[in-house]
Amino acid sequence: MTISFLLASVIALLQPKSPVAWSFSGHVQEDGRVRVTCVAQLEEGWHVYATVLPSDQGPIATSFRFEPSTAFTVVGAVSEPEAKEEYDPNFGMVVRYHGGAPAFEFLLQPTVQGPFTVKGEVEYMVCNDKTCLPPVAVAFAVEVPQQVQKH
Repeated sequence: MTISFLLASVIALLQPKSPVAWSFSGHVQEDGRVRVTCVAQLEEGWHVYATVLPSDQGPIATSFRFEPSTAFTVVGAVSEPEAKEEYDPNFGMVVRYHGGAPAFEFLLQPTVQGPFTVKGEVEYMVCNDKTCLPPVAVAFAVEVPQQVQKH
C-alpha cells in the first residue's frame, strides 16, 4: 500500500504542470436565463483551439459537454472571442486558436425555480510554437442560486 502510494505520488510529480487554468462561473441575468462563463487562463506563449476548426485532421477543437439535467436547457451555441487564424506548419493546415484568457459562454434556460448545479466538462488541447500536450478533459460544477420570480 505504501509503495503504490509513493509511486503514484512520484508519477504525479513527474507530470508537467498544465499551462492553462480554468475557472467557471454562473450569473443569473435579468431575463432569468443563466450565463455560464468558462475562462481559460493561459501561460504566455500557449494557446487553446477554437470550438470550430477548418478540419478535423489536426488539433482537437475545444468542446463543452453538460451532464443531462431536468433543471435547465442549453440555449444556442457557445460564444467565444474572435479566434486568431493562421497556417500552422506543425499540422500543415490553417488553425483557429485563442491565447491569453479567452472566455467561452453559454446561456441556459432554467426549468426549475430553486437553486441547481450545472455539471459538465471542457475538453481541450493546448499548444505553443514548439509542442502540444495531449488533449485533457476538465470537469466543472457551477452552483446557480435560486432565481428571482418575475411578476
